[in-house]
Amino acid sequence: MMLLVRPFPQYNQRIGNLCPSVPESGRLLAGKMSRAAERLRTVIHHLDGATASIRASPTSAQTLTYSPPQKLRYSFDTGILTPEQRLFYEENGFLLIKNLVSETDIDRFRKEFERICRQEVKVPGLIVMRDVAIAKSEFVPDQRAVSKLQDFQEDPELFRYCALPQILKYVECFTGPNIMAMHTMLINKPPDAGKKTSRHPMHQDLHYFPFRPTDHIVCAWTAMERVTRQNGCLVVLPGTHKGTLKEHDYPDWEGGVNKMYHGVRDYNPNHPRLYVEMEKGDTVFFHPLLIHGSGMNQTQGFRKAISCHYASGDCYYIDVRGTTQENIENEVKDIALKKYGMNELAFKDMWAFRGRLVQGERTSL
Repeated sequence: MMLLVRPFPQYNQRIGNLCPSVPESGRLLAGKMSRAAERLRTVIHHLDGATASIRASPTSAQTLTYSPPQKLRYSFDTGILTPEQRLFYEENGFLLIKNLVSETDIDRFRKEFERICRQEVKVPGLIVMRDVAIAKSEFVPDQRAVSKLQDFQEDPELFRYCALPQILKYVECFTGPNIMAMHTMLINKPPDAGKKTSRHPMHQDLHYFPFRPTDHIVCAWTAMERVTRQNGCLVVLPGTHKGTLKEHDYPDWEGGVNKMYHGVRDYNPNHPRLYVEMEKGDTVFFHPLLIHGSGMNQTQGFRKAISCHYASGDCYYIDVRGTTQENIENEVKDIALKKYGMNELAFKDMWAFRGRLVQGERTSL
């Protein structure tokens, strides 16, 4: 007889307060946890025990024996996440934390983004991506719109995001204490010009990463303003992190696709999906196998978010040749050849160059 624990509400079509979260205002009910939460904590202790099992005390001649539960796979018990949050992430592959990054920090990131767009500062290694269909940019009218900054690890102001203590304390719950910042982005989703190029196809982030283990990688994605379905919020397929890495390639879209916007070739379109609507400063953490994307920006303004992919410093590189990831390896190497004139650079070396230690020790990455 298996013990089933299902504390999750039924899915709605969008997320507001669905994800259990801990506000930074410190409203943890220390010592006053509900009886339901106490029961969950007891279950967590059992789940985290290597040889724990749950048995019912015999009340008659019949003895009920429960099969030994497995350890929680996708998070560590660091004392930061509540039992409800750990179980939510275990089941769904993502977790929304409200009001995690301050308005002051976000405004500083926005100003630095504007300085980069105006070419007032040059950042080594930074990739500035422009929308294939948007002719008018936000700050420089005679240039195509900047849709994304990638690899800003050499910009001290933007990279501050990756080392924010309030971000890292949650990241550690998924990577462990040795933390590498591996991939940085500031996404500036432009108003759609009618060709739907502001969409981001459904994909799994692991497609881009030649390092493992998968479960010790996590993304932190912070809204720099209110994010809704109208301006193209994230959409996720809950539970798909429990699957495997699928084949990715450019989708066959009539209006064109932005560079390196690969999409999953085959997934169940009828899988329940959730629209993650967020306020400025809210941060969502998600697993690299979670299938997700974003819709069109149907407003007149640009929608900004800043993100970093983290991995355990104990992760290791793999050879992706002959796998479904070989196409992205070849594309990245082509970009490196054009940008830096380097044709002998290995895929893993590119990631080792990008990676920055933000906590603990760099043992293998």
